[in-house]
Amino acid sequence: MAIQVWTWPTPNGHKVHIMLEELGLPYEVIPVNIGAGEQFRPEFLAITPNHRIPAIVDPAGPEGRPFSLFESGAILVYLAEKTGSPLLPKAPEARYRCLQWLMFQMGGVGPMFGQYNHFANYAKERIPYAIERYRNEVARLHRVLDKRLSESEYLAGPDYSIADIATFPWVRNPQRRGIDLAQYPAVKRWHDAIAARPAVQRGVQVLADRQRQGPISDAEREVLFGGIQFAPR
Repeated sequence: MAIQVWTWPTPNGHKVHIMLEELGLPYEVIPVNIGAGEQFRPEFLAITPNHRIPAIVDPAGPEGRPFSLFESGAILVYLAEKTGSPLLPKAPEARYRCLQWLMFQMGGVGPMFGQYNHFANYAKERIPYAIERYRNEVARLHRVLDKRLSESEYLAGPDYSIADIATFPWVRNPQRRGIDLAQYPAVKRWHDAIAARPAVQRGVQVLADRQRQGPISDAEREVLFGGIQFAPR
């Protein structure tokens, strides 16, 4: 039975698409157009009270019962453990190192890159302080990644893992963050190696035809960042 993936073509959505492709698991894509407010529909809120993509419903979850899960990092861990995949190492030291870099992405790379993107590309008002703050943090995080990847083939060690799957979608398209990967040679080497993987190429194409073209509209901005986003539900 196919796993339902409630998703949209964002970095967090791409994490789960790539993971499913790497594992070769059958899945059904259920688009959730976040610019149109579909994340607030009752059927989606029944899966994730946080109204954020992605979320999954596994009809063959633990003990064979349907199981829903939100938060992209938790989904990666779940899918790795469900399949016994080496994408999450089993040896304790390697496992915790992998989880360490996964949390680095979840707590640092994703939020900081996202905030830069918001203030530099989506906010109605240009706020120089906010743009500079997040630009500096994006550069700092690239330096952290570059140092690690100058010492290790992949983030968690010599082998590709869910830490790489989580981080790669945020690092791709660096021009959106004003980043030149040539300044971070270890990150570029890592990025290019992952981008060449067939499963990654398939994963980032999921819903690619649904991506917004051109500037964000006022209606989308209101849904994503305005009062609609913060209304009680």
